[in-house]
Amino acid sequence: MKSYIKKGAAAVAAIGVALSMAACSNQSKSTVASYKGGKITEQEYYDEMKKSQAGQSTLANMIINRTLEQQYGDKVPQSKVNKQYDNYKKQYGSQFSAVLQQNGMTASTFKQNLKTNLLSEAALKSIKKISKSQEEKAWKTYQPKVTVQHILVANKSTAEKVIKDLKDGKSFASLAKKYSLDTATKNKEGKLPAFDSTDTTLDSSFKTAAFKLKTGEVTSTPVKSQSGYHVIKMISHPAKGKFADHKKAIDDEIYASMTQDQSIMREVIATVLKKADVSIKDSDLKNVLSSYVSTPGKN
Repeated sequence: MKSYIKKGAAAVAAIGVALSMAACSNQSKSTVASYKGGKITEQEYYDEMKKSQAGQSTLANMIINRTLEQQYGDKVPQSKVNKQYDNYKKQYGSQFSAVLQQNGMTASTFKQNLKTNLLSEAALKSIKKISKSQEEKAWKTYQPKVTVQHILVANKSTAEKVIKDLKDGKSFASLAKKYSLDTATKNKEGKLPAFDSTDTTLDSSFKTAAFKLKTGEVTSTPVKSQSGYHVIKMISHPAKGKFADHKKAIDDEIYASMTQDQSIMREVIATVLKKADVSIKDSDLKNVLSSYVSTPGKN
């Protein structure tokens, strides 16, 4: 039931290794490395790096990060970044370091990644306004928060046995404790935190099955997800209510969908860069932002 650490919004996700020389265009002769009979200077290193895709991507990311920070930094305090980081760390527990390593990140680069995502979201909300038609469309499929219990097992036959045991009168709590593979809920009667249709941590098949249940109902057949097979019981399924009561959640869902649209995020970043009046001084790097906006170098 856990989500995966994402590498960020499509347009600005890649956080490259630091390229300290990317901002320098001087003719520094300081030595980066030496060997018998020779050396590599900062200028030589810089000249090689700017030819590489990695070097150019790093410079683009540095520009994007700094322009986002300059324009929207006041909307993303470090405390907000730390809170999101701590949530991931708590979610993955002892596996957190391993997950970071698998994704090619350290704690520091992951925090920077989170901050970039939050900054890009702030830019998105400032630049792109949600229309009434978008809200009306989202409202048609929106489901308000429900509360369920679930039992996660490895195979279909075990799930079918659990369903039969429930029909025979055994308690959901006792069966969850005995069978469930979800260690976070098995000793809590299988109860999950309330969620609505905007939730991104639960498998879509799980949510679809849950939303079909009325209060007190249990799934009649096992529900397959990426985690295994589930037996779900609806504890509370409130009426949909009025749009005004759920406007914020719906708008957040629309914006979350936008962050996954590369063309929209590219347009947002292009707007940020245009406002920043970026000037590329090195002619060899004049096209480093070409995928976002045309930014010719200035003398």
